[in-house]
Amino acid sequence: MTNNWLRPLGSTGLTVSAVCAGGSGIAGMPAVFGYDVTAQQAVDLVLRVFDSPLSWIDTSNGYGDGTSETRIGQAIREYGGLPDGFLVATKVDAKDGDYSGARVRASVAESKERLGLDDLPLVYLHDPEAHDFAAMRDAVDTLMQLRADGEIGHVGLAGGDTRELSRYLDLGGFEVLLVHNRWSLVDHSARAIFERARADGIAVVNAAVYGGGILANPAGATKYAYREAPPALLEAVTAMDAACREYGVDLATAALRHSVDDPGIAGTVVGITKPARVDALTEALAADLPDELLNRLGSLLPDERYWVEKETT
Repeated sequence: MTNNWLRPLGSTGLTVSAVCAGGSGIAGMPAVFGYDVTAQQAVDLVLRVFDSPLSWIDTSNGYGDGTSETRIGQAIREYGGLPDGFLVATKVDAKDGDYSGARVRASVAESKERLGLDDLPLVYLHDPEAHDFAAMRDAVDTLMQLRADGEIGHVGLAGGDTRELSRYLDLGGFEVLLVHNRWSLVDHSARAIFERARADGIAVVNAAVYGGGILANPAGATKYAYREAPPALLEAVTAMDAACREYGVDLATAALRHSVDDPGIAGTVVGITKPARVDALTEALAADLPDELLNRLGSLLPDERYWVEKETT
């Protein structure tokens, strides 16, 4: 990755690499991911990221009940501090159903302690759609106040349900929007919220571009976004995989580049748990994707009406 892959994060004044290392997997959650990651493996991975062209890592207070942040913090200490220009983005999370303003303050304090950082340049409100909207106003106001007080740098909004996320954008104040499993080779259901965010000067960050794995390893996979995929989606994945093979490109590379090459997307979060994956990402970013292939993949996108139905069920 060259400097051509560096881009502004909306109007925050921050500059980030096109790809952000996703830190959920390094928490070691086998019940979620189907495999474990030891503390040493996680630290080694983060150290490799520090020495790579990637300039930021995404984590959360709730990943592994703080394990992801703790392991990143250990890597930071072993490295002797963060590399120049490197950014750690984290998220506030509820605990035992509590998403009050007091909980938001506690979440930020916990993240700082685990990471060993006084400066948190970007903190997201995480998965608010899982909670009652009216009851979340205190959490939102508290996060905004923490920014005003200089306790955190910039405020983001992160989640999946675009209908609910739109309600939070209505409140104002958010500078970055992260949406997962809603913008991929086979799913454009985030189109409206992405367009709205960009129109409002909010940076767009895209996560889970492989749909939970099916676009990275299509052979035998039957789930998209952690649930059984409908036949139309499975057919599209099979056809896209075949098209990529004709051009000597793997589907995972096409899935990554679908997001990274979009000028409206400031950053693409990719979960990484093995050092070799960092090199694979760099190779994917340098790969030549023929226009003919890109046009063909675009023609294979499932009917957009399906995704509207998915969001309303």
